[in-house]
Amino acid sequence: MFDSSKMTFADLGLSPKTVAHLSAVGYVHPSPIQEKFIPPALQGLDCLGQSQTGTGKTAAFMMPILERMQTSLQEPQALVLCPTRELSEQVAVESQKICLQERLEIAVVVGGRPLRPQAQKIERGVDVVVGTPGRVIDLFKRRSLSFSSLKTVVLDEADRMLDIGFRPDMEFILKQCPKDRQTLLLSATLPPEVERLASHYMRDPVRIDISVENVTASNVEQFYCTVDEARKLPLLVKLLMHERPRQVIVFCRTKRKADQLFQKFETRLPGVATLHGDLPQPKRDRVMQDFRSGKVRMLIATDIVGRGIDVGGISHIINYDIPEHSDDYVHRIGRAGRLSSEFHGRAFTFVTQEQGNELTKIELLVNKLIPEYRVGDMDTYTPRSRKYV
Repeated sequence: MFDSSKMTFADLGLSPKTVAHLSAVGYVHPSPIQEKFIPPALQGLDCLGQSQTGTGKTAAFMMPILERMQTSLQEPQALVLCPTRELSEQVAVESQKICLQERLEIAVVVGGRPLRPQAQKIERGVDVVVGTPGRVIDLFKRRSLSFSSLKTVVLDEADRMLDIGFRPDMEFILKQCPKDRQTLLLSATLPPEVERLASHYMRDPVRIDISVENVTASNVEQFYCTVDEARKLPLLVKLLMHERPRQVIVFCRTKRKADQLFQKFETRLPGVATLHGDLPQPKRDRVMQDFRSGKVRMLIATDIVGRGIDVGGISHIINYDIPEHSDDYVHRIGRAGRLSSEFHGRAFTFVTQEQGNELTKIELLVNKLIPEYRVGDMDTYTPRSRKYV
């Protein structure tokens, strides 16, 4: 865990019993987002937190929720909305790890899984519901899920949920929740769409922004490689041989590109897998399990894993395709050099000569010039008259 701060969780207003339990499971010093987010959240205030990915946002909102949890209500007291199935499950695992109540019941409700078992679990009585907006609405409309006892609603990775079209679902859910609820919103970026959502559905939120100076993780070295589209594959092979990553995610813009790249490697390199939204849920689960265990060393993926997946062994990120939206760059490279890692990460972005403006937008977002990286004397592009701006 993050340990550069001298502050401890005891200084944040958490009870001695909670602090003792946190210490037992490895939480001693709060990360910056936890340090600033937990005290106002404990007071029941609405909070809007901006922090780069991989900085401990899940614990920042779950600790206050668990501290304020009442026992024996038999109805959900907290609802956490997440953009993906994988993130929903990660939040549930982390919450169970840090919870003080041994019998805390958490239901994960996501699409791609049978609905009836999820409904039955909620009907038996749960304290926290974590899930994707679509499945939450399905259960609500079937009267399997009640919002009447909710004390806290969390919008986790709010910018991503808006990016992938969940705004109508999010607004529907928020309108059905109790008016006196606490609303916690966390995001790596705060584009205008997130600000508008906060202004409509939050009450004078306390703003916690620890990413003004540098929105990307400080322990991730960043580089770009100029390359023609046709020479990306040879460059990737050469870069892998040169860097020899412990674990790497190779990001592609499309599912088709991810599959094509996977087919190039699957018979030539052990420990390679692909992950994108067209895969059936059982397959996605197996891939993530193998990646977390280290059985998979190279994961070729779309942005479905760009946010919220905490895998501590990732040493490298390679953006085979520059992200379509510059905000996604922050989330992609945040997979490396995470809090649980014992090493610095390295991120490489392949940029064609036509994509100079896209690289510039990323540099403006991260507030730094990203240096160019060349692999030996490899010829990766044919110089053209057009230059980067």
